[in-house]
Amino acid sequence: MPMRSVNGTRLYYEDTGGVGDVVLFSHGLLWSTRLFDPQVEALRGRFRCIAYDHRGQGQSAVPPDAAIDMETVYADAVALIESLGVGPVHFVGLSMGGFVGLRLAARRPDLVRSLVLLETSTDPEPAANVPKYTALNLIARYMGLAPVTGVVMRIMFGASFLTDPGRAAERALWAARLRQNRRDIWRAVNGVIKRKSVADELPRIRTPTLVIVGEEDRATVPAKSERIHSLIPGSKLVRLSRGGHSSTVEEPALVNAELAPFLTQHASTNTAHTG
Repeated sequence: MPMRSVNGTRLYYEDTGGVGDVVLFSHGLLWSTRLFDPQVEALRGRFRCIAYDHRGQGQSAVPPDAAIDMETVYADAVALIESLGVGPVHFVGLSMGGFVGLRLAARRPDLVRSLVLLETSTDPEPAANVPKYTALNLIARYMGLAPVTGVVMRIMFGASFLTDPGRAAERALWAARLRQNRRDIWRAVNGVIKRKSVADELPRIRTPTLVIVGEEDRATVPAKSERIHSLIPGSKLVRLSRGGHSSTVEEPALVNAELAPFLTQHASTNTAHTG
């Protein structure tokens, strides 16, 4: 199992290898590298794709912290890029992964060739969400995700995905993946609930940036992406006609249709010639 010791922890990662530019995928809360399987499959012929699990999630090590704060998760990403010697990367972050990407592009532009932000926000968790998410997290800590899987699925996925009769097997797969989260996932959830704003850092981002949001995202509503777009000079915003908070697996064709041309446009000369 490929693990890398960085920043006092051990991170699980998957690497397709290859000679093209590196695309680094950073997943959302409660998920893992699996969130980007459709994108890795679509891009691996032209790019070297690396996806990793955040500390305390997926197959990465779990720290003792009561809250895995976003500054630590950001530092992990820096350490992983430097340890693997793959910078500058095209950084693709969804939700929590986007929190990491915003910090990276603002603070370490030398490590980021381009930035793709999906279903994310630059602001703290909305106050209205905190009591609900805190209660769900308490249940998950002591009973696991099984009792709250139905509620969480409605947060994580849009109506199109949840109601399509032809996608019942996919829904069952993702519900099973939710339930497979270890009980200590509460540490990571606390870090997301308690995150601080980085809005004041966004105007200094000069990295080419693509912001994508599904119209059905209820966890980070499209207005959040509109705000990011307004704060990052020269960024491009795409609002997908369908898709919720997990658009990479809900609407992979729509996401890939935006992602692939953007990455190709901002690829190094070497990748552009070999693509």
